[in-house]
Amino acid sequence: MMKDLELVFSCFADKNRLRILKLLQKQKMCVCELAFVLGLTQPSISRHLKKMRRAGLINSEQDGFWTNYYLAPKNMYAIKLLENLKEWLNDDTIIISDLERLKQADRQRLYNRECDR
Repeated sequence: MMKDLELVFSCFADKNRLRILKLLQKQKMCVCELAFVLGLTQPSISRHLKKMRRAGLINSEQDGFWTNYYLAPKNMYAIKLLENLKEWLNDDTIIISDLERLKQADRQRLYNRECDR
């Protein structure tokens, strides 16, 4: 129990993981979309997602070529904090900017751009 709470709090203590959680409230997303919106590298996003999955906050599913990540709270701490997060940070300028940039995230275009390098 204590370990579950510690893992969840450690995820909530990181700005980029909070940004990812706020984005996943809107829709399922792949690593390339998250990297584009947050301006981080794909390996960095993957490390954040791994920690969030270990904490019981998210899960993933395969969608053809892509792996989609989505909110899937697995313990009472994750459930309660994610419920509260729906109300938190909605007027934060970084979150507002992320949600605007999300409108431009097209996984096929991002994938093609990455392959052209």
